[in-house]
Amino acid sequence: MAQGRHRPHGPRAGGHRRGRPRRGAGHEPRAHHDRRERQTRPGEHELRGAALRRVAQGDVRGGPQEPRPRPPRLPLSGDAPVSALLDLPGALARIALDAATQTALGGDPSPPTPLATTPRDTVFEDCSARVYRFRPAEGAPAAPRRPVLLVPSMINRWFVLDLRPGSSLAEALVASGLDVYLLDWGTPRDEDRFLSWPEVLDRLGRAVRFVRRSTGADGVGILGYCMGATLSSIYAALHPEQVAALVNLAGPIDFSHAGMLGHMVDPRWFDVEAITDAGNLPAAQMQSGFSAMRPTLQLAKLVGQYDRLHVPGARQALDAIERWGNDNIPFPAAAYRTYITELYQQNLLARGEHRVRGRVARLSDITCPVMAITAERDTICPPAAALALLSLSGSSDTRALSVPGGHVGAVVGSRASKELYPAVAQWLRERLDAPLPKTAATE
Repeated sequence: MAQGRHRPHGPRAGGHRRGRPRRGAGHEPRAHHDRRERQTRPGEHELRGAALRRVAQGDVRGGPQEPRPRPPRLPLSGDAPVSALLDLPGALARIALDAATQTALGGDPSPPTPLATTPRDTVFEDCSARVYRFRPAEGAPAAPRRPVLLVPSMINRWFVLDLRPGSSLAEALVASGLDVYLLDWGTPRDEDRFLSWPEVLDRLGRAVRFVRRSTGADGVGILGYCMGATLSSIYAALHPEQVAALVNLAGPIDFSHAGMLGHMVDPRWFDVEAITDAGNLPAAQMQSGFSAMRPTLQLAKLVGQYDRLHVPGARQALDAIERWGNDNIPFPAAAYRTYITELYQQNLLARGEHRVRGRVARLSDITCPVMAITAERDTICPPAAALALLSLSGSSDTRALSVPGGHVGAVVGSRASKELYPAVAQWLRERLDAPLPKTAATE
C-alpha cells in the first residue's frame, strides 16, 4: 500500500476546521446561527393564540373547534408561467394531507360520479356512429314541432354534452321540453384511417335525415360544439333547407383567428402529410397538442382543487371533467388531413372556397336563425373565430352570446346551468316552433 502523508484526525493543529468560524465571543451557537425563520400562513397566529387561551383556561382537550378558515389561495392559474411550479410542492402536499385526513376521520373521498346519466335510447346506427334520443322529462312543457340534434366534436367523447347531473346541456334541453337527439361519432378503428372529410359530412347528413324522417319535421335544429359546430355549419351551408336553426357553440369558422392552435399547425413547420401517413392520429398525440398550449394547466387544477376543498361537490366536479378529458379517441387520418390543410392552413371555409364533393360550402346560403356562443377565456376557439359565422351567414336572425369560462368550463362549469343552458333552451324553443325560413331549395 503506498505510503502518503499522515493527516491526524480531529481539528487541524493550530486552529479550527477550515471554513468554519471559531466559536467564542460574538458568535451565536450553531443551531441559532443556521436557523431560518419559517414563514407562517395567513390565520396561523390566530389559531395558535386560540389554542393557547384554551390551554390557559384548563381545557387541554381543546373544547369546541374553531371554524376552519378557508385555505389561502395559491398563486397559480392555468395561465401561470412555468416558474410558478416552484411554489407547488408544498401546495400539493397540503392537498394530499387534507384528503388523507378526511379519509382517516371517516370523511367520504367520494366514489366516481356517474357520467352520461340522462336517459336515452339508441335509435340509429351508421358504422361506428350512433344517434341517441333522450327520453322526455316528466312534467316538461310540450315539445316544439321540430327537434334539435346535438353534434359534439370528433376529437373527444360525446358526453361532454351530458357530463353529469346538473352539468349537462342535454339534460337541461330535455327538461325545457325540447325533443333532443345526439350524434355520437364513435371510436375510429384502424381501418377508419381512410374515412374522408366528405364521408364525415355524409354521416352527419344521414343522422339529420333520420331525425327528420322519424319526427316528420321539415327541418331540425342543430347545435354543434367545437369541431362539431364547424361541421354543422358546413352542412347547413350545403343543405339549408334541412336546418331550422343553427347554434355554434365554441366552434371555429374563421381560422385566421385560430390562435395558438393555428400557430402550431402552420405549414412552415407542421407537415400534416407526414403525420397522417402513419395512420389515424392517436389520442395521446391529439391531447399533447392541447397540453402544450397551457403546460401548467393540470397542476393548476390540483391547486384549484385545494382552493375549493370547502365547496361541496367540487372534487366530484373535477373528477368528472378529468375522466372525460382523459378519455380521448383517435382522429381519422384522411379527414384530419383535410381539416388541417383546407381549414386551419388555407382558411377556405371563411373565404367561401371550401368544396365538398365539388360543391362550394357558402356560408351566405345559411338563412335559418343562427346563434354563436363564445367563451371568454377560450384558447382552443378564440371568440373571433366563432363569431365570424354571424357576419358570413345569410341569416337575418342572429345572436351572439358570451359566457364565462374556457372552452370546456363554459359548457360544464358551475355557471353553465345558470347562464348558458337557459339561454340556449329559450332561443331554440322560440326558433324551432316558428315557420321554417324560405330558401331557394324550398320555394
